[in-house]
Amino acid sequence: MKKLLTFLICTLLVISVCDYKFLDNYIYSFIKEKYFGNEYNIVINTDALKPNKYAYKEFSSFVKISNDFYPKNKNDLLNIYYTVLNNGWENFSFYCDLEYKNCLEDIKNLNNDEETFNYINQLVHPFNSFKTIKSNYNSNGRIDIEIEKRYTDEDIENINNKLSNIINELNINNYTSIIDKIKIFHDYLASTNKYDQNKENGTSTYHSDNAIGTLFEGYSVCNGYSDTLAIYLNMLNLDNVRVATDKHVWNIVKIDNNWYHIDLTWDDPITSNNEDIITHDYFLISTDELLTLDKIEHNYSQTVYDFIN
Repeated sequence: MKKLLTFLICTLLVISVCDYKFLDNYIYSFIKEKYFGNEYNIVINTDALKPNKYAYKEFSSFVKISNDFYPKNKNDLLNIYYTVLNNGWENFSFYCDLEYKNCLEDIKNLNNDEETFNYINQLVHPFNSFKTIKSNYNSNGRIDIEIEKRYTDEDIENINNKLSNIINELNINNYTSIIDKIKIFHDYLASTNKYDQNKENGTSTYHSDNAIGTLFEGYSVCNGYSDTLAIYLNMLNLDNVRVATDKHVWNIVKIDNNWYHIDLTWDDPITSNNEDIITHDYFLISTDELLTLDKIEHNYSQTVYDFIN
């Protein structure tokens, strides 16, 4: 009897250790919910829940930074996804509240909701934005978020170094006016880039939809222009986000407590004779001015971007 008891205790210890080290407390969580009906333990693969240095402030009421990782409804789910992205985490695991019966169904639907995730992606720093985002769920109800970031660590280092060199070459720090600092960089990008007309049909050889193409290859589309400008505006310590519609992306920046639009893509137009020209029609303009110029591609969601004055 004593030997049997010792064997059982040792077996339970081995199972407990294996469950903790290799199964992320799967067995413990299953038994706890199955027989005791308590909430699951949260499972987190992050550095003590700390945001990285590129985390943004919270701007929109569309999604909120969350400290509650037991979602009870779809809005809570969106807040978790936004928090994970904004904080720069590459993986995150959580359990829905036991009363949230439609949780897995909502996650399945969100997996196919490209529009919503595109909005969330624009509300975070480009370096924290995703290239792909996946949500996996297993039989004990755990949801695992896996993120492939838009920029690798090597990309980030190269981009930051390139921007520092540009700032030095253009003597941007010698200017006191923040508007001048933005305008000089705006004009630099417009003068060193061409719009990549082949990106849409899939024949482009450039990384024109991100800052690599804009800064190192000289070819851009709206995502490349807006990413690069957003990264630069953050180096100036200015609040800013990217604005997305189903057709276009551009930037807004906060100066003296007011939000202003900058559309570098449309300020670097394609001309019939391929002449390089720079305009400032969409440089630091109000929302009224923006929609006076164009109400089609710039007709953004007032719900998502409810903070723009």
